[in-house]
Amino acid sequence: MTDKPATTYVVSVFEMPHWRTVLTTTDINKALAKAKEIGDQVRIERRVQDGG
Repeated sequence: MTDKPATTYVVSVFEMPHWRTVLTTTDINKALAKAKEIGDQVRIERRVQDGG
């Protein structure tokens, strides 16, 4: 099988004392736009699922 692994981007914001997920998407541009909109204390995690 030659399927590429699925990549998901998770945008989170730090709200003391935890990280809160605000967006989960497969589109990196949406993730970057949301992170820019939020501003400070934000992170984007890249999660790759191997499908197996």
